[in-house]
Amino acid sequence: MISIVAYDDAWPAQFEAEAARLVQALGELALRIEHVGSTSVPGLAAKAVIDIQISVASLDDRAAFAAALGGLDYVHVPLGDFDAVYPFFQKPADWPCTHHVHLCVGGSDEERRHLAFRDRLRRDPVLAAQYAELKRRLASTHDGDSLASRERYSLSKSDFIAAALDTAAAEADNQPPNC
Repeated sequence: MISIVAYDDAWPAQFEAEAARLVQALGELALRIEHVGSTSVPGLAAKAVIDIQISVASLDDRAAFAAALGGLDYVHVPLGDFDAVYPFFQKPADWPCTHHVHLCVGGSDEERRHLAFRDRLRRDPVLAAQYAELKRRLASTHDGDSLASRERYSLSKSDFIAAALDTAAAEADNQPPNC
């Protein structure tokens, strides 16, 4: 079952603790480690899963990432074509899990898109409330008992996310240049 819970003030500290472990495990492989997903947005209801985006120079050495993350009990969960640009790991191996790690190339569209959506939700409490309502509605129709169900839940949010990012891009285009 997919369960959406009220925001927990402990989530940022849980991210910080896990990020410290990831820095130790990955060393120089990690260029940047960011708290993303709903648990990174103060006040936003979410699945109680800490989403972590790790930016790397290249995704070519997947064995090194899998070994380093495996040492922290993460398992790679292949997600079809998406795995080529945004490999996904979860901890523990069984659902429900407590942490997700998403790898991406630093400077890539994937990196920018996830950070932009997080930042948009942080700036706009009305949008965040709309997103929380969407997630609650989707959680009631997707049981989450299988990987396919969890993927459908995630994909069902795509139009909302795309619209929020389009609005953010339009707002950025209308800003005067910094001089």
